[in-house]
Amino acid sequence: MRTIDFSPLYRSVVGFDRLANLLETAAADSAAGYPPYNIERTDENAYRIDIAVAGFRPEELNVEVKENLLTVTGRKAANEEPRKYLHRGLAERNFERRFQLADYVVVTDANLADGLLSIALKRELPEALKPRTVQITSGPSTLIEGEKAA
Repeated sequence: MRTIDFSPLYRSVVGFDRLANLLETAAADSAAGYPPYNIERTDENAYRIDIAVAGFRPEELNVEVKENLLTVTGRKAANEEPRKYLHRGLAERNFERRFQLADYVVVTDANLADGLLSIALKRELPEALKPRTVQITSGPSTLIEGEKAA
C-alpha cells in the first residue's frame, strides 16, 4: 500500500490540519475492507450508508454519533454450541467502521433488513446559514441619518 506524506501541507497552511487528518484517516481506512458498504446520495441533502452485516442481530450492532464521527460497531455474541463447518464463507467477526460526517449532517434513522444495516443521514443547515432573499423596496432611501448616498 502506498503511503501519502502530508507533512508539506502542514508546513504551508494554517488551520487546515483537520482536513489533513481526514485525508490521512481516509487513506488508512480504505485498506480495511470489512464489512463492505455503500454510500448513496438519496436527495440533495440526504444520504444513506448501507453496510453488509450478514449474520448480525440488532442487539449485536451499535450506531453512535459523537463530534461529527459516525461509528458503527458489530460485536458477535459468543456461540456456545460447537459447529463443524465444511466451508465457512460468512465472516461474522467483530468490526468497527467509522465515517467522518460533515458539519450539520445528522443521523435520522437506522434499519436492519435482509442483512443490510441502512443508516439515513440528512444535512440540516441552521436557519442562519440558509440563503435568504432580501426584499428590494423602491421609494425614498432609508439610509441612516448623516450618511450620504454614493
